[in-house]
Amino acid sequence: MKTALITGGNGNIGRLLAERLVTKDIKVIRFDLPGSGPEIHTALETIITGDIRDQSLLEEILKTHKPDTIYHLASLLSGSSEADLDAAWEINATASFKLIKLGKENNVNMFFFASTFASYGQGMPNPMPEDQSQWPENIYGVTKIAVERLGNYFKSKHGLDFRCLRFPLVISPFAPPSAVTAFPSHAFKAAVEGRSFVFPVKPETSVSTLFLQDVINSIMAITFAEKEQITQPAYNLHAYSLSARMVADEILKKFPDFEYSFEPQDNVETLLKGWPDIMMDRTAREDWNWEPQYNFKQSAEWMFEFFGK
Repeated sequence: MKTALITGGNGNIGRLLAERLVTKDIKVIRFDLPGSGPEIHTALETIITGDIRDQSLLEEILKTHKPDTIYHLASLLSGSSEADLDAAWEINATASFKLIKLGKENNVNMFFFASTFASYGQGMPNPMPEDQSQWPENIYGVTKIAVERLGNYFKSKHGLDFRCLRFPLVISPFAPPSAVTAFPSHAFKAAVEGRSFVFPVKPETSVSTLFLQDVINSIMAITFAEKEQITQPAYNLHAYSLSARMVADEILKKFPDFEYSFEPQDNVETLLKGWPDIMMDRTAREDWNWEPQYNFKQSAEWMFEFFGK
């Protein structure tokens, strides 16, 4: 890998991924929306702004910078997707198809796509097997599975090295405030800032979880694995099961005066209860030696330190 294009490159995953790639002396082009971050142009890092639906701009970027790898992270998130179905399909599905096609036409060797366990829908068994059928119940999950299938088509029919990871709930200090399912991340921030917090689920409600740093670790691991190691169209990942009670208890160890309550919201409770506590990820561990580096306690300590700076 000599040059990589990261769509959604100013997001929290995109920025951290860019930092890792630059340390390997890989040239990085970060593409994102105008106003999403500062303009940067160095020997190894360039930020270009625009709309992921602008095919002519993306074609110009590919022809000018000649990336051999694309990390496709740009996406309209779940809530916004549900609020605007047309935009969700245009941004998450159609634009992804055009980018894959442009990549193939411009000699891109590898295409990485970030998917999600939302592509499975609700009512999943615990633990959830790797061959579980995917029947998403929101447009966000529908678009994700559409791109998974498109990537596999281009891999089998056109030789594109397509690689995909399905992430569970992610603990991140950069979780959007509007993302109600990111309540563990929001709770850590509230505790460090001395604020009370209302958990939007029952204490025992739990879900499969991964820490942000392990998201980056996994993307690096799968995209630097040998091609022969990749046996699956997409891989599930899991680090630990996390309940709202576990979050509250861990915070209390650090901040004994932390004030909180559990006030379940029907939509959030229903959504999380439909997701699995454990996603089986044996194939990722066997194929390219995936192994999470952060358990829940280590994740919490990292979050405390980050917000306490």
